[in-house]
Amino acid sequence: MTETALDKTFDPAAIEAKWYAHWEDKGLFRPERPEAVPYTIVNPPPNVTGSLHIGHALDNTLQDIVIRYERLRGKDALWVVGTDHAGIATQMVVERQMEAKQDKRSNYSREAFVDKVWEWKRESGGTITGQLRRLGCSMDWSREQFTMDPHFTTAVVKVFVDLYNQGLIYRDKRLVNWDPKLKTAISDLEVETQEIKGGFWHFRYPLADGVTLDNGADHIVVATTRPETMLADMAVAVNAEDPRYKSVIGKEILQPLTGRRFKVVADEHADPELGSGAVKITPGHDFNDFDVGKRAGIKPADMLNMFDAEAQVVQTQDGLVPEKYLGQDRFVVRQMIVEDMKAAGFLVPHVTKNKDGEEVEADFEPRTIATPFGDRGGVVIEPWLTDQWYVDAETLAQPPLQAVRDGRIEIVPKTWEKTFFNWMENIQPWCVSRQLWWGHRIPAWYGPSLDGDGALQTGDIIRMIAPQGNMQEIGRTRMDTTPFVAETPEEAIALARQFYPSDCTIEITDDPNARSEGKIVRLRRDEDVLDTWFSSALWPFATLGWPEADATLYQRHYPNDLLISGFDILFFWDARMAMQGMHFNEGQVPWKRLYLHGLVRAADGQKMSKSKGNVVDPLGLIDQYGADALRFFMAAMESQGRDVKMDEKRVEGYRNFATKLWNAARFCQSNGIGASQSVAAPAATSAVNKWIIGDVVETLAELDKAMAELRFDAAANAIYHFVWDQFCDWYIELVKGNFDDETKAVAGWVLDQILVMLHPFMPFVTEELWDKLGDRPCELIVAQWPAPEAAVDTEAKREVEWLIALVGNLRTAKNELGIAPGAKLDAYLPDPSAATRGIIERNAAAIDRLARLNAIQFAPAPAGAAMAIGAGDANIVVPLEGVVDIAAEKSRLEKALAVSQKEAKSLEGRLNNPSFVEKAKPEAVDKARADHAAHAAEAERLAAALKRLG
Repeated sequence: MTETALDKTFDPAAIEAKWYAHWEDKGLFRPERPEAVPYTIVNPPPNVTGSLHIGHALDNTLQDIVIRYERLRGKDALWVVGTDHAGIATQMVVERQMEAKQDKRSNYSREAFVDKVWEWKRESGGTITGQLRRLGCSMDWSREQFTMDPHFTTAVVKVFVDLYNQGLIYRDKRLVNWDPKLKTAISDLEVETQEIKGGFWHFRYPLADGVTLDNGADHIVVATTRPETMLADMAVAVNAEDPRYKSVIGKEILQPLTGRRFKVVADEHADPELGSGAVKITPGHDFNDFDVGKRAGIKPADMLNMFDAEAQVVQTQDGLVPEKYLGQDRFVVRQMIVEDMKAAGFLVPHVTKNKDGEEVEADFEPRTIATPFGDRGGVVIEPWLTDQWYVDAETLAQPPLQAVRDGRIEIVPKTWEKTFFNWMENIQPWCVSRQLWWGHRIPAWYGPSLDGDGALQTGDIIRMIAPQGNMQEIGRTRMDTTPFVAETPEEAIALARQFYPSDCTIEITDDPNARSEGKIVRLRRDEDVLDTWFSSALWPFATLGWPEADATLYQRHYPNDLLISGFDILFFWDARMAMQGMHFNEGQVPWKRLYLHGLVRAADGQKMSKSKGNVVDPLGLIDQYGADALRFFMAAMESQGRDVKMDEKRVEGYRNFATKLWNAARFCQSNGIGASQSVAAPAATSAVNKWIIGDVVETLAELDKAMAELRFDAAANAIYHFVWDQFCDWYIELVKGNFDDETKAVAGWVLDQILVMLHPFMPFVTEELWDKLGDRPCELIVAQWPAPEAAVDTEAKREVEWLIALVGNLRTAKNELGIAPGAKLDAYLPDPSAATRGIIERNAAAIDRLARLNAIQFAPAPAGAAMAIGAGDANIVVPLEGVVDIAAEKSRLEKALAVSQKEAKSLEGRLNNPSFVEKAKPEAVDKARADHAAHAAEAERLAAALKRLG
């Protein structure tokens, strides 16, 4: 057996880079195992622009633990890795770089700009993949994926075209979250709600044609936080049961600024208990109003749009927006409208009282308003009515719903099922188009419509009005809106030939401004790209070669076995993978289990954010403590259904754990203990060796059970307890000075089992120890999972646990009474049981060395102060006369006990005060609870020490 002496000091940095490069270079992340049972997971693809944050560290650590565990168990374990093209984020990065050089996107053609993005990707993209390597992620880098790779694009285009042909993708005019800075629709996940100080304005809307309310009022008062939107108002809603407004339902309002007439409609959206009970309805610029408008019979195509892509005011379809507002920013117009309504006498002032009790008027009621901001653009999001592509998510949601109900998809923790069902059962159409240049371009080409006689309608529809008798153009709508959805331009032309008269010439054009004319049909490509969630929804199968018919990897590894993700992308990614995966794979689920972990929060429980300055850099933690320590922290803290609170002290503690193992291995090596030559447990005759073999068996069973249940905290706790407590603290102590051949064989075997069981959690230190302790047939990463072929010896277990209890209890008692740890004491045990007597006689040397007791006498103890030490069925008496000053020690303990009891009682009173618990900061309440527990435990310890003194 060839050994390499272990360094005196454990240095994570020295071993991590070395071993990761070795594993990757030798292809050990996916060893060739064609006959083995496949096991597959896919990583949530991080943005190609991203850097490793603490959430990535948690998510990928858990995945790596699973994949290393299954690889050690002999599975054909595949962890698919790759990055997402991240449409908005990547385009922003490249445009910012261009701005720094006084350049901009509009200086380039679409194709030239996309080339620049690819250039950036080649040079700078994918930083996070190197950082995942530093974390120790054993991904199959030989098959690294990118969501814009040619084979992936093929899959994306096929899915879009198939869904369109099946009627599950369609174009519609609906409201979207519009980012006026980026000038694109964004998903709900990209919207951040912030609490902003704003106002609540009240306005009088006059009833038309002399109509009045029952109380004689000739107007209805409406309130809004967005006065600018009144330029596109189309109704006022009241509750049908509200007696104040029943008589005017169906009557008309005359909007003061635009002169637009619209009706008072009955709708449940209007709450009689809120404000005036009347709500102005702007269906083209508010999500709730959109639904009210549809219920009132207003078609989306007829809803008024008063903003352009930059949220500047434009003329509405009816031409009634006063010219003074046109071209102005939305927030400028807000102030203009308030001033104009006030000047015209339609502003209802907000009345308050000052400190002297006098009534004071203000233009608005101050309010803190939940306001949506774009997480990347950083500006207020505008609900905007626009034509977009939508997926019929309701239809696609049905198979995944059933799969979760019947157990084909298991959600862990199960508590997330209710949330999943609630969202999927109420799912809305999914907007999948984005107004960007970087991404999968929508495979649709537009041609002109046909009139009733089948003739081409070319050019524009021009909308005109006649103010004061003068005709004026107020807008144009293009006629080329007939889509031809196809995988290639050639297929689009073929579809167009079937649609248009046979004497037409069909051309493809890249000019977005091109028009069809005469008999020439020019098909222009859709300018939009697909939402990145659309392409990443194909990740579990498109990464495996789908839709290629001979994709052997797909046939072997789909469906995946497990998906691990944060709960925050359950709907944005997980649910959509389930929908697309089942739809395009003959009803097969994309993965059998879905594990949802929590967020990593700051130590005080707050969400991490740059603005709060509480963001933790995982790479900094790796630099300081090593990847193994960070990984073990993540696993140990990951308790199903709970967020992880960051605690650097615990990360440091797990670095100490690795050091403890390192030192134990050095001690074993220095005593001739090295690599084991057996997978099965060696033969053992001594109780301590039988006991430690049995403990391996029990730890292995506990670990396997925890991994089967995806209880990462329980798995980490099982191996931690065995390594630190059983092997390092007790077994090594018990066998010191007695390293016969049997003990060397057992100790070497147990150390090997530790390295294998701990490897999924701490891959670097375990691989280094595995290598240095002797010759091996293979690296640890592809070794065999423990198979002890042994059982727990109950008699040996009882004997060693008796010794451990004796030594542990005696050491505790010495500490409580201030007796020096090395002080050797007398001990008495009258009438021991035969089993206990046998244990004492067989282990006299260990009792003398570890417990520091003179030979235990099987006789009554002399009269006087003494303490009793329990071990099994024995109650061993240790005289204290001459060992401690009984009176002084009692006095010290009584004073300390009084202090602890007083503190515990004070804290208990505070915690029992509802006012404190409800009003204090959560971190203050948590600290009070922790302090109370500490003082209560200290009081209990001191009381026990007093009891020992009699």
